[in-house]
Amino acid sequence: MLINHYLQLVFEHTIWQRLLLTSATHSLNSILWKIGEVIDSSQEQTAIDTMMGATFDVAMRFLHECPFERLELLRKLVPNIPFQCLLRGANAVGYSNYPDNVVDKFCEVAVKSGMDVFRVFDSLNYFPNLVVGMEAAGKAGGVVEAAISYTGDVADKSRTQYDLKYYLDFAEQLVKAQAHVLAIKDMAGVLKPQAAKLLVTALRDKFPDIPIHIHTHDTAGAGVATMIECAKAGADVVDAAVDSMSGMTSQPSMGAIVASLQGSDHDTGLNLDDISKYSAYWESARRLYGPFECAVTMKSGNADVYKHEIPGGQYTNLQFQAFSLGLGNQFNEVKRMYREANLALGDIIKVGSQHIFSVQTFLNAETFAEKAIFRKKHCRLPPRRRSLEIWLSSWCKITSLARLSWNAQTICLFLQV
Repeated sequence: MLINHYLQLVFEHTIWQRLLLTSATHSLNSILWKIGEVIDSSQEQTAIDTMMGATFDVAMRFLHECPFERLELLRKLVPNIPFQCLLRGANAVGYSNYPDNVVDKFCEVAVKSGMDVFRVFDSLNYFPNLVVGMEAAGKAGGVVEAAISYTGDVADKSRTQYDLKYYLDFAEQLVKAQAHVLAIKDMAGVLKPQAAKLLVTALRDKFPDIPIHIHTHDTAGAGVATMIECAKAGADVVDAAVDSMSGMTSQPSMGAIVASLQGSDHDTGLNLDDISKYSAYWESARRLYGPFECAVTMKSGNADVYKHEIPGGQYTNLQFQAFSLGLGNQFNEVKRMYREANLALGDIIKVGSQHIFSVQTFLNAETFAEKAIFRKKHCRLPPRRRSLEIWLSSWCKITSLARLSWNAQTICLFLQV
């Protein structure tokens, strides 16, 4: 029933603009709004993104709120608007893999607390991890929005690792796995307008009956143009942020998209005056969080994102970390090292914190490769130990040994294997 209602809601609109409240604020502020601001603003919203990895974490550690109680309260006060969350596949909303039954239970409790739509993704587009989250969300009764993490440039024929065929093939796997909605998650904001047109057109031609949802960040400043091209190419939903919370590492401006599409075949039907009123509310609320603003260290968007491809939500955290480590005047070097680390690791979808470590220790791509080759040649574990470590890693997670800081490696050393 919920799934049919949600799909009907999507298809009844030529393009359905949705306010990404939590994603926008996390990308700009690296914090989570208190529940009062969320409730006060909810009257005007088309949908609310109420829970994802960062917000779940911040609610517990910094706001001292139970994420599920927060969700239940929001659902009670906002009964008629779809809620969406971000699910990291087998990682749920955490930072490491969990047993399948834990992910199943998380989704079950989330749905009971009021969650409707699960945007499920894996940071490396690793299909087995993604399917765990999809199945858990589906069994719980949620709408499964399967997301492909976007990187590269499908309009650049010289970049063949993540070409158009890669995305079409991966999308086919997700559709076969019973995805209700197909999403492109452009977490770094590197989806250019021309590439968006090619990608969305190809997806719409191959999958004419499934809703297509596009998410991007406006780091380079091209987000509005990209979202307009997505609309024209056949996307059903594009993500936008209210004007006063848009731009830079947030989502592109909702007002700009709505105004640009007025009078066209893709007119959203949204009223600019209403958007302005909503924007004014958040402009005043945003002042309360001034000390946490990314604008303290980030003054504008930057097109070098097309080189380093740092995700929007990670960019602000990375910048704060660089400044706190005394690397503020070397942030351009950190971004350059991020790119080198990415290429050294095989141009993967998303890279961790290797770049800051590299700047601190004066590593570069050459020395990184040399150390990797040395380790491969001289530090390979015996087959017996490798298989034992794999088994012990799972075992440690479900025993009290984890609380004693024991892990697979220390146990193997203790056993002298």
